[in-house]
Amino acid sequence: MAGHSKWANIKHRKARQDAKKGKVFTKIIRELTVAAKHGSADPADNPRLRAAMDKALVANMKRDTIDKAISRGAGAGNEENYDELTYEGYGPGGVAVLVECMTDNINRTVANVRAAFTKVGGNLGTNGSVSYLFDKKGQLTFVNVDEDALIEAALEVGADDVVANEDGSIDVFTDANEYLNVRDALQAAGYQAEMAEVAMIPSTSAELDVDTGIKIVKLIDILEDLDDVQNVFHNAEIPEDAMQ
Repeated sequence: MAGHSKWANIKHRKARQDAKKGKVFTKIIRELTVAAKHGSADPADNPRLRAAMDKALVANMKRDTIDKAISRGAGAGNEENYDELTYEGYGPGGVAVLVECMTDNINRTVANVRAAFTKVGGNLGTNGSVSYLFDKKGQLTFVNVDEDALIEAALEVGADDVVANEDGSIDVFTDANEYLNVRDALQAAGYQAEMAEVAMIPSTSAELDVDTGIKIVKLIDILEDLDDVQNVFHNAEIPEDAMQ
C-alpha cells in the first residue's frame, strides 16, 4: 500500500516542537501527572505512563523532572485535577481536526480552541462530527531502512499494517494496545523509529493547495501553542511548500 509524503511533515513537526520546547515540557509534565494519578506510578504496570515517560526522554527531559511529575500525580491529596476533552472541528478546505486537551478550566479551553478555528475560517463541530473519520492506532515512522526487511520484521512482531510512502519513509501501524510491545520488539531487532506514538489516524485524507495548506499549518500552530492542548490530529495532506 502506497502512502503520501510523510517525512517532510514529521521534520516540520519536530522543528515546531523544538522551537516550543518549554511548552512541550509543560504538556508532557501534565501527561505524566495525569497518567500517574489515574494508574500505577510504576510504568511496568501503566502503559500510558510508560508512553509518557518515553515521550519525555525523547524530548530530553531530565529524569528528576519526570520523577517529580510522577510523584505529584501519585501523591495523596494532589489538588491538581484535569478534565480530558476532545474537540472536533473543520479547518479550511473541509479538513477534519481533532484536538485533545487536558484542562482545569473547561470554559477557558473551549473559548481558546473555538477562537483558533475562527481565526483561520474554520469552525468547531459537535461531538462525533469528525471523530468517525479517525481510528486510534500506534504509528511508527522509519527512514533509511530496507523496506522488505522492515515489513517482514513488523508483521512478525504483530504489526497490523505497513505503508511505504512516496518519499521513502515507512509507517508501521499497530493496535493501540500493542503499540509499546511492537515498538520494543522492533527496537530489539535494530529498527529505531524517527517518530513513534499512539495517534488518531484518519481513514480518508484531504489534499490541499498551498494557500489552504498554509492556513491549516497556522491553525495547527495556534492550537499547539495553547497550554491546554495536548495533541492535534487532522486528515490534511499538506503540500511541502505550505510547511516552508
